[in-house]
Amino acid sequence: MPQLSELSGQMPASPIRKLVPYADEAKKRGIKVYHLNIGQPDIKTPENVLNKLRHLDSDIIPYTKSQGTDSYREKLAEYYRKNGIDVSANDIIITTGGSEALLFTVGSIANPGDEIIIPEPYYANYNSFVTLFKVKVVPVQSKIENNFSLPPMEELEKFITPRTKAILYSNPSNPTGYVYTEEEIRKLRDLALKHDIFIIADEVYREFIYDNASHHSILHKEEMEQNGIIVDSVSKRYSMCGARIGAVISKNKAFMQSVLKFAQARLSPPALGQIASEEALNTPQDYFDEVIAEYDLRRKTLIEGLQKIPGIKIGYPRGAFYLMAELPVDDADQFAKWMLAEFNDNNETVMVAPASGFYSDPVLGRKQVRIAYVLNVEDLKRSVEILQKALETYNRKPTFRK
Repeated sequence: MPQLSELSGQMPASPIRKLVPYADEAKKRGIKVYHLNIGQPDIKTPENVLNKLRHLDSDIIPYTKSQGTDSYREKLAEYYRKNGIDVSANDIIITTGGSEALLFTVGSIANPGDEIIIPEPYYANYNSFVTLFKVKVVPVQSKIENNFSLPPMEELEKFITPRTKAILYSNPSNPTGYVYTEEEIRKLRDLALKHDIFIIADEVYREFIYDNASHHSILHKEEMEQNGIIVDSVSKRYSMCGARIGAVISKNKAFMQSVLKFAQARLSPPALGQIASEEALNTPQDYFDEVIAEYDLRRKTLIEGLQKIPGIKIGYPRGAFYLMAELPVDDADQFAKWMLAEFNDNNETVMVAPASGFYSDPVLGRKQVRIAYVLNVEDLKRSVEILQKALETYNRKPTFRK
């Protein structure tokens, strides 16, 4: 039998999707599964975007420029400038989702054996992007007791070595919902300039901010022209996950020339996705006002419900649409599998994402799960009810805790 590559064995499985077979089997048994495991919004895509696709006036769906269409990049630059990020179309390269943006970024800045510092818990696929280029993740632990805030910069600086190429973070954070303060972003800028490293800011959830907090971008900071990189995506902003359109944004011309080479190697980003994404920039503000109000209501509903469950500890999210919770179980992976394989309440159960995959050391997230509050309020309430009953049942029998 032909042998597979060593790399294939090193690629980590997705903690978000690895329980899908268990969910599929549950559904075959007639069980309704409430999906709290994946950030797939149920919010409707903006009507103007859907109308644009319904009435597309074209006889062909062509390749586009490798860096994306001129018209989309020009309009996207206007969007960033409105958000205080002073860039032009030449500072933007369109990618096939935010994932490709991260792949091109890591491939452009790091050699095998180099290091990228990432505050953890972090988006699980960061491991995959870094593994592809044989780069080492250097985790900096944040704790649920501190609401997943960064450690003091003096502590963070100790992780910087001669092999460090970048600090990568998401803001607001997936999976914690943490929103970085202006002071934290300023101190990250200072570290980047002091050690001449890159700061990679994953700003996919920029619009989703609550409690009157503000979003602070790394490119809001002066002197970051050579060191600042933003990766972005339309997936969550406009509920367009399937459009697969992202972007790399930087004023570092040498870096962007490298990203362009990667972009040329895969030919072009999706034409239909760019058409939809360009139209999405015309979405009226009231769409976002309604969406953010809805997510804020869901957030508060989920927090209120979880706080009533004995033994649960939660991080308090101020952005995105995720929450990290520490459960009163010995192993959240086993508990999550058990909920799908063996448990139901009136033929209904819940699927969560075990947090072990969001840490470099799975032991650190052994009791934690990420919950995505992407369901409507009534479904969220029912999900919390099922989760509470599942925990009571699971902990009632010692054999479940082995």
